Amino acid sequence: MLSYLADFENIFGPLRLFRYLTLRAAFAGITAMGIGFILGPWIFAKLRELRAKQAFRDKDEVGELAELHASKAQTPTMGGLMICVSVVGSAVLWARPNVYVYTALFIYLGLTVIGFLDDYLKVTKANSKGLSGRWKLLGQAALTAVALILLLHEPETAAKMRELWVPFYKDVVISQMSLFILAPFLFLILAGSSNAINLTDGVDGLAIGCTVTAALAFAIMAYAAGNVIISDYLFISFIPGVGELAVVCAALLGASLAFLWYNCHPAEVFMGDTGSLALGGLIGIIAFMVHQPLTLIIVGGIFVMEAGSVILQVGSFKMRGKRIFRMSPIHHHFELKGWHENKVVIRFWILSLIFAMIGLATLKLR
Repeated sequence: MLSYLADFENIFGPLRLFRYLTLRAAFAGITAMGIGFILGPWIFAKLRELRAKQAFRDKDEVGELAELHASKAQTPTMGGLMICVSVVGSAVLWARPNVYVYTALFIYLGLTVIGFLDDYLKVTKANSKGLSGRWKLLGQAALTAVALILLLHEPETAAKMRELWVPFYKDVVISQMSLFILAPFLFLILAGSSNAINLTDGVDGLAIGCTVTAALAFAIMAYAAGNVIISDYLFISFIPGVGELAVVCAALLGASLAFLWYNCHPAEVFMGDTGSLALGGLIGIIAFMVHQPLTLIIVGGIFVMEAGSVILQVGSFKMRGKRIFRMSPIHHHFELKGWHENKVVIRFWILSLIFAMIGLATLKLR
Protein backbone atom coordinates (compact mmCIF):
# COMPACT_ATOMS: atom_id res chain seq x y z
CA MET A 1 0.00 0.00 0.00
CA LEU A 2 2.68 2.53 1.03
CA SER A 3 4.70 1.62 -2.07
CA TYR A 4 2.28 3.72 -4.12
CA LEU A 5 3.59 6.84 -2.38
CA ALA A 6 6.51 6.62 -4.78
CA ASP A 7 4.12 7.70 -7.56
CA PHE A 8 4.02 11.15 -5.94
CA GLU A 9 7.77 11.77 -5.96
CA ASN A 10 7.21 14.74 -8.26
CA ILE A 11 5.39 16.40 -5.33
CA PHE A 12 7.88 15.36 -2.65
CA GLY A 13 11.17 13.91 -3.92
CA PRO A 14 12.06 11.65 -0.97
CA LEU A 15 8.90 9.61 -1.64
CA ARG A 16 10.86 7.89 -4.41
CA LEU A 17 12.51 5.83 -1.67
CA PHE A 18 9.33 3.80 -1.43
CA ARG A 19 10.21 2.28 -4.81
CA TYR A 20 13.17 0.46 -3.30
CA LEU A 21 12.42 -3.10 -2.34
CA THR A 22 15.19 -3.25 0.24
CA LEU A 23 13.85 -0.20 2.11
CA ARG A 24 10.29 -1.54 2.13
CA ALA A 25 11.50 -4.97 3.28
CA ALA A 26 13.44 -3.40 6.16
CA PHE A 27 10.44 -1.34 7.24
CA ALA A 28 8.16 -4.38 6.87
CA GLY A 29 10.30 -6.26 9.37
CA ILE A 30 10.37 -3.32 11.77
CA THR A 31 6.61 -2.77 11.43
CA ALA A 32 5.79 -6.44 12.01
CA MET A 33 8.00 -6.49 15.07
CA GLY A 34 6.37 -3.32 16.37
CA ILE A 35 2.86 -4.71 15.86
CA GLY A 36 3.89 -7.86 17.68
CA PHE A 37 5.28 -6.03 20.68
CA ILE A 38 2.27 -3.73 20.88
CA LEU A 39 -0.54 -6.25 20.33
CA GLY A 40 1.19 -9.35 21.71
CA PRO A 41 0.70 -8.69 25.43
CA TRP A 42 -2.97 -7.80 24.88
CA ILE A 43 -3.62 -10.95 22.78
CA PHE A 44 -1.83 -13.18 25.29
CA ALA A 45 -3.75 -11.66 28.19
CA LYS A 46 -7.02 -12.40 26.39
CA LEU A 47 -5.92 -15.98 25.77
CA ARG A 48 -5.13 -16.42 29.47
CA GLU A 49 -8.47 -14.85 30.36
CA LEU A 50 -10.26 -17.30 28.08
CA ARG A 51 -8.24 -20.19 29.56
CA ALA A 52 -6.95 -21.18 26.15
CA LYS A 53 -4.42 -23.61 27.61
CA GLN A 54 -2.33 -26.09 25.67
CA ALA A 55 -3.63 -29.66 25.97
CA PHE A 56 -0.78 -32.03 26.84
CA ARG A 57 -0.60 -35.80 26.60
CA ASP A 58 -0.59 -37.57 29.97
CA LYS A 59 2.08 -39.78 31.51
CA ASP A 60 0.51 -42.97 30.12
CA GLU A 61 1.18 -41.66 26.60
CA VAL A 62 4.54 -39.91 26.90
CA GLY A 63 5.99 -41.16 30.18
CA GLU A 64 8.87 -39.10 31.57
CA LEU A 65 8.24 -36.26 29.12
CA ALA A 66 4.97 -35.44 30.89
CA GLU A 67 6.96 -34.69 34.05
CA LEU A 68 9.51 -32.57 32.16
CA HIS A 69 6.73 -30.44 30.66
CA ALA A 70 4.41 -30.37 33.68
CA SER A 71 5.19 -26.69 34.34
CA LYS A 72 3.80 -25.73 30.92
CA ALA A 73 0.25 -26.87 31.69
CA GLN A 74 -1.04 -23.35 32.38
CA THR A 75 0.66 -21.68 29.40
CA PRO A 76 -1.85 -20.29 26.86
CA THR A 77 -1.80 -21.40 23.24
CA MET A 78 -3.01 -19.87 19.93
CA GLY A 79 -0.21 -17.28 20.08
CA GLY A 80 0.05 -17.71 16.32
CA LEU A 81 -2.73 -15.11 16.11
CA MET A 82 -0.17 -12.46 17.05
CA ILE A 83 2.19 -13.61 14.30
CA CYS A 84 -0.65 -13.60 11.77
CA VAL A 85 -1.79 -10.06 12.57
CA SER A 86 1.81 -8.81 12.48
CA VAL A 87 2.73 -10.49 9.19
CA VAL A 88 -0.46 -9.66 7.30
CA GLY A 89 -0.69 -6.10 8.62
CA SER A 90 2.92 -5.32 7.76
CA ALA A 91 2.83 -7.02 4.35
CA VAL A 92 -0.31 -5.12 3.34
CA LEU A 93 1.38 -1.84 4.29
CA TRP A 94 4.75 -2.37 2.62
CA ALA A 95 4.43 -4.91 -0.23
CA ARG A 96 3.33 -3.76 -3.68
CA PRO A 97 0.26 -5.94 -4.36
CA ASN A 98 0.61 -8.62 -7.03
CA VAL A 99 -0.48 -12.22 -7.53
CA TYR A 100 2.49 -13.60 -5.58
CA VAL A 101 1.72 -11.51 -2.52
CA TYR A 102 -1.99 -12.32 -2.73
CA THR A 103 -1.30 -16.05 -3.02
CA ALA A 104 1.19 -16.10 -0.14
CA LEU A 105 -1.17 -14.23 2.21
CA PHE A 106 -4.16 -16.32 1.14
CA ILE A 107 -2.35 -19.56 1.96
CA TYR A 108 -1.14 -18.11 5.24
CA LEU A 109 -4.59 -16.93 6.33
CA GLY A 110 -6.24 -20.17 5.20
CA LEU A 111 -3.85 -22.33 7.21
CA THR A 112 -4.20 -19.99 10.18
CA VAL A 113 -7.94 -20.71 10.14
CA ILE A 114 -7.34 -24.47 9.95
CA GLY A 115 -4.81 -24.29 12.77
CA PHE A 116 -7.14 -22.14 14.87
CA LEU A 117 -9.95 -24.68 14.49
CA ASP A 118 -7.55 -27.41 15.57
CA ASP A 119 -6.45 -25.46 18.65
CA TYR A 120 -10.03 -24.47 19.47
CA LEU A 121 -11.14 -28.11 19.52
CA LYS A 122 -8.16 -29.05 21.69
CA VAL A 123 -8.95 -26.28 24.18
CA THR A 124 -12.71 -26.81 24.35
CA LYS A 125 -12.44 -30.61 24.54
CA ALA A 126 -9.39 -30.45 26.84
CA ASN A 127 -7.49 -33.12 24.90
CA SER A 128 -4.60 -33.22 22.45
CA LYS A 129 -6.54 -34.65 19.49
CA GLY A 130 -8.07 -31.55 17.88
CA LEU A 131 -9.02 -31.52 14.21
CA SER A 132 -8.59 -34.89 12.51
CA GLY A 133 -5.73 -35.39 10.07
CA ARG A 134 -8.20 -36.03 7.27
CA TRP A 135 -9.84 -32.63 7.66
CA LYS A 136 -6.47 -30.91 7.80
CA LEU A 137 -5.39 -32.57 4.56
CA LEU A 138 -8.69 -31.68 2.89
CA GLY A 139 -8.21 -28.07 3.92
CA GLN A 140 -4.66 -28.05 2.60
CA ALA A 141 -5.86 -29.61 -0.67
CA ALA A 142 -8.53 -26.93 -1.07
CA LEU A 143 -5.98 -24.18 -0.44
CA THR A 144 -3.64 -25.79 -2.99
CA ALA A 145 -6.40 -25.70 -5.60
CA VAL A 146 -7.16 -22.01 -5.00
CA ALA A 147 -3.46 -21.12 -5.05
CA LEU A 148 -3.08 -22.82 -8.45
CA ILE A 149 -6.11 -20.97 -9.79
CA LEU A 150 -4.58 -17.66 -8.71
CA LEU A 151 -1.14 -18.45 -10.10
CA LEU A 152 -2.28 -20.01 -13.40
CA HIS A 153 -4.93 -17.39 -14.19
CA GLU A 154 -2.52 -15.03 -15.94
CA PRO A 155 -0.58 -16.42 -18.94
CA GLU A 156 2.78 -14.92 -17.89
CA THR A 157 2.44 -16.13 -14.32
CA ALA A 158 1.18 -19.52 -15.45
CA ALA A 159 4.20 -20.08 -17.70
CA LYS A 160 6.62 -19.28 -14.87
CA MET A 161 4.81 -21.34 -12.24
CA ARG A 162 4.88 -24.43 -14.45
CA GLU A 163 8.68 -24.46 -14.48
CA LEU A 164 10.70 -26.77 -12.26
CA TRP A 165 14.15 -25.68 -11.09
CA VAL A 166 16.46 -27.75 -8.92
CA PRO A 167 19.53 -26.83 -6.86
CA PHE A 168 23.02 -27.08 -8.42
CA TYR A 169 21.63 -26.91 -11.98
CA LYS A 170 21.62 -23.64 -13.94
CA ASP A 171 18.86 -24.45 -16.44
CA VAL A 172 15.19 -25.18 -16.02
CA VAL A 173 14.61 -28.94 -15.66
CA ILE A 174 10.97 -29.02 -16.75
CA SER A 175 9.70 -25.97 -18.63
CA GLN A 176 6.01 -26.87 -18.60
CA MET A 177 4.78 -29.16 -15.83
CA SER A 178 1.32 -30.53 -16.51
CA LEU A 179 -1.43 -29.82 -14.00
CA PHE A 180 -1.40 -33.50 -13.03
CA ILE A 181 2.18 -33.08 -11.82
CA LEU A 182 1.93 -29.50 -10.60
CA ALA A 183 -1.09 -29.96 -8.32
CA PRO A 184 0.24 -32.91 -6.27
CA PHE A 185 3.71 -31.31 -6.23
CA LEU A 186 2.39 -28.07 -4.69
CA PHE A 187 0.15 -30.01 -2.29
CA LEU A 188 3.15 -32.04 -1.14
CA ILE A 189 5.13 -28.84 -0.52
CA LEU A 190 2.34 -27.14 1.43
CA ALA A 191 1.30 -30.18 3.46
CA GLY A 192 4.87 -31.28 4.07
CA SER A 193 6.19 -27.90 5.19
CA SER A 194 3.19 -27.01 7.36
CA ASN A 195 3.15 -30.38 9.11
CA ALA A 196 6.94 -30.38 9.53
CA ILE A 197 6.94 -27.07 11.41
CA ASN A 198 3.95 -28.32 13.39
CA LEU A 199 6.03 -31.31 14.54
CA THR A 200 8.99 -29.04 15.36
CA ASP A 201 6.86 -26.92 17.68
CA GLY A 202 7.41 -29.01 20.80
CA VAL A 203 9.78 -27.07 23.04
CA ASP A 204 10.01 -23.36 23.88
CA GLY A 205 11.35 -21.24 21.04
CA LEU A 206 12.43 -24.08 18.76
CA ALA A 207 10.02 -23.75 15.82
CA ILE A 208 9.88 -19.96 15.78
CA GLY A 209 13.67 -19.64 16.07
CA CYS A 210 14.17 -21.93 13.07
CA THR A 211 11.48 -19.97 11.21
CA VAL A 212 13.62 -16.84 11.61
CA THR A 213 16.53 -18.36 9.66
CA ALA A 214 14.22 -19.80 6.99
CA ALA A 215 12.47 -16.44 6.54
CA LEU A 216 15.80 -14.66 6.17
CA ALA A 217 17.05 -17.19 3.61
CA PHE A 218 13.92 -16.98 1.46
CA ALA A 219 13.85 -13.18 1.69
CA ILE A 220 17.26 -13.21 -0.01
CA MET A 221 16.13 -15.81 -2.55
CA ALA A 222 12.97 -13.87 -3.39
CA TYR A 223 14.94 -10.67 -3.86
CA ALA A 224 17.43 -12.44 -6.14
CA ALA A 225 14.72 -14.12 -8.21
CA GLY A 226 12.94 -10.80 -8.73
CA ASN A 227 16.08 -8.94 -9.83
CA VAL A 228 17.02 -9.46 -13.49
CA ILE A 229 20.72 -8.65 -12.95
CA ILE A 230 21.24 -10.83 -9.88
CA SER A 231 19.22 -13.75 -11.26
CA ASP A 232 21.20 -13.66 -14.52
CA TYR A 233 24.49 -13.58 -12.61
CA LEU A 234 23.48 -16.53 -10.40
CA PHE A 235 21.88 -18.52 -13.25
CA ILE A 236 18.58 -18.76 -11.39
CA SER A 237 15.07 -18.20 -12.68
CA PHE A 238 14.08 -14.55 -13.13
CA ILE A 239 10.45 -14.04 -12.11
CA PRO A 240 9.14 -10.48 -12.58
CA GLY A 241 7.31 -9.23 -9.49
CA VAL A 242 8.30 -12.10 -7.19
CA GLY A 243 10.75 -9.83 -5.38
CA GLU A 244 7.79 -8.48 -3.41
CA LEU A 245 7.85 -11.75 -1.50
CA ALA A 246 11.05 -10.48 0.10
CA VAL A 247 8.83 -7.93 1.86
CA VAL A 248 6.52 -10.71 3.06
CA CYS A 249 9.53 -12.70 4.30
CA ALA A 250 10.87 -9.64 6.10
CA ALA A 251 7.49 -9.18 7.78
CA LEU A 252 7.60 -12.83 8.81
CA LEU A 253 11.11 -12.34 10.18
CA GLY A 254 10.08 -9.34 12.27
CA ALA A 255 6.93 -11.01 13.58
CA SER A 256 8.87 -14.18 14.45
CA LEU A 257 11.45 -12.23 16.44
CA ALA A 258 8.68 -10.48 18.37
CA PHE A 259 6.99 -13.79 19.12
CA LEU A 260 10.30 -15.37 20.14
CA TRP A 261 10.62 -12.66 22.81
CA TYR A 262 7.61 -14.21 24.56
CA ASN A 263 8.07 -17.82 23.46
CA CYS A 264 11.67 -18.35 24.65
CA HIS A 265 12.14 -20.56 27.71
CA PRO A 266 10.15 -20.41 29.91
CA ALA A 267 7.47 -19.64 27.33
CA GLU A 268 4.74 -17.16 28.20
CA VAL A 269 2.67 -18.39 25.25
CA PHE A 270 2.67 -21.17 22.64
CA MET A 271 1.96 -20.55 18.97
CA GLY A 272 -0.18 -23.68 18.68
CA ASP A 273 -1.29 -25.08 15.34
CA THR A 274 -2.67 -21.58 14.67
CA GLY A 275 0.93 -20.55 14.15
CA SER A 276 2.88 -23.64 13.16
CA LEU A 277 0.65 -24.91 10.33
CA ALA A 278 0.40 -21.42 8.84
CA LEU A 279 4.10 -20.63 9.10
CA GLY A 280 5.02 -23.86 7.35
CA GLY A 281 2.52 -23.24 4.57
CA LEU A 282 3.72 -19.67 4.05
CA ILE A 283 7.36 -20.72 3.77
CA GLY A 284 6.35 -23.58 1.48
CA ILE A 285 4.33 -21.45 -0.95
CA ILE A 286 7.07 -18.81 -1.07
CA ALA A 287 9.68 -21.49 -1.83
CA PHE A 288 7.46 -22.75 -4.64
CA MET A 289 6.85 -19.32 -6.16
CA VAL A 290 10.54 -18.32 -6.16
CA HIS A 291 11.43 -21.63 -7.85
CA GLN A 292 13.29 -23.00 -4.83
CA PRO A 293 10.95 -25.81 -3.66
CA LEU A 294 13.71 -28.41 -3.41
CA THR A 295 16.06 -25.95 -1.74
CA LEU A 296 13.44 -25.82 1.01
CA ILE A 297 14.61 -29.30 2.01
CA ILE A 298 18.06 -27.84 2.71
CA VAL A 299 17.04 -24.51 4.26
CA GLY A 300 14.42 -26.24 6.40
CA GLY A 301 16.81 -29.02 7.40
CA ILE A 302 15.65 -28.97 11.02
CA PHE A 303 12.03 -29.32 9.95
CA VAL A 304 13.02 -32.23 7.69
CA MET A 305 14.90 -33.86 10.59
CA GLU A 306 11.87 -33.53 12.86
CA ALA A 307 9.39 -34.92 10.33
CA GLY A 308 11.84 -37.63 9.23
CA SER A 309 12.35 -38.78 12.81
CA VAL A 310 8.61 -39.31 13.19
CA ILE A 311 8.39 -41.25 9.93
CA LEU A 312 11.36 -43.45 10.87
CA GLN A 313 10.05 -44.03 14.38
CA VAL A 314 6.58 -45.06 13.22
CA GLY A 315 7.94 -47.17 10.36
CA SER A 316 10.44 -48.96 12.57
CA PHE A 317 7.86 -49.72 15.25
CA LYS A 318 5.35 -51.08 12.74
CA MET A 319 7.88 -53.17 10.82
CA ARG A 320 10.21 -54.36 13.59
CA GLY A 321 8.29 -53.64 16.79
CA LYS A 322 11.27 -51.54 17.95
CA ARG A 323 11.84 -47.80 18.31
CA ILE A 324 14.85 -45.96 16.90
CA PHE A 325 14.59 -42.96 19.21
CA ARG A 326 13.50 -42.69 22.81
CA MET A 327 10.70 -40.50 21.51
CA SER A 328 9.89 -38.61 18.33
CA PRO A 329 10.02 -35.89 17.10
CA ILE A 330 13.75 -35.99 17.65
CA HIS A 331 13.96 -32.97 19.98
CA HIS A 332 12.13 -35.07 22.59
CA HIS A 333 14.73 -37.81 22.14
CA PHE A 334 17.46 -35.43 23.25
CA GLU A 335 15.35 -34.16 26.14
CA LEU A 336 14.96 -37.70 27.42
CA LYS A 337 18.71 -38.24 27.02
CA GLY A 338 19.20 -35.54 29.63
CA TRP A 339 19.79 -32.43 27.51
CA HIS A 340 18.24 -29.32 29.04
CA GLU A 341 15.50 -27.81 26.91
CA ASN A 342 17.60 -24.70 26.25
CA LYS A 343 20.52 -26.82 25.03
CA VAL A 344 18.26 -28.64 22.57
CA VAL A 345 16.82 -25.39 21.24
CA ILE A 346 20.09 -23.48 20.88
CA ARG A 347 21.90 -26.37 19.19
CA PHE A 348 19.00 -26.81 16.78
CA TRP A 349 19.07 -23.05 16.08
CA ILE A 350 22.75 -23.34 15.20
CA LEU A 351 22.01 -26.22 12.84
CA SER A 352 19.14 -24.24 11.32
CA LEU A 353 21.47 -21.32 10.57
CA ILE A 354 23.99 -23.70 8.99
CA PHE A 355 21.28 -25.25 6.82
CA ALA A 356 20.11 -21.78 5.74
CA MET A 357 23.65 -20.80 4.71
CA ILE A 358 24.06 -24.03 2.75
CA GLY A 359 20.73 -23.36 1.05
CA LEU A 360 21.87 -19.87 0.06
CA ALA A 361 25.14 -21.27 -1.23
CA THR A 362 23.21 -23.39 -3.75
CA LEU A 363 22.27 -20.15 -5.54
CA LYS A 364 25.88 -19.85 -6.73
CA LEU A 365 26.93 -23.50 -6.88
CA ARG A 366 25.49 -24.34 -10.29
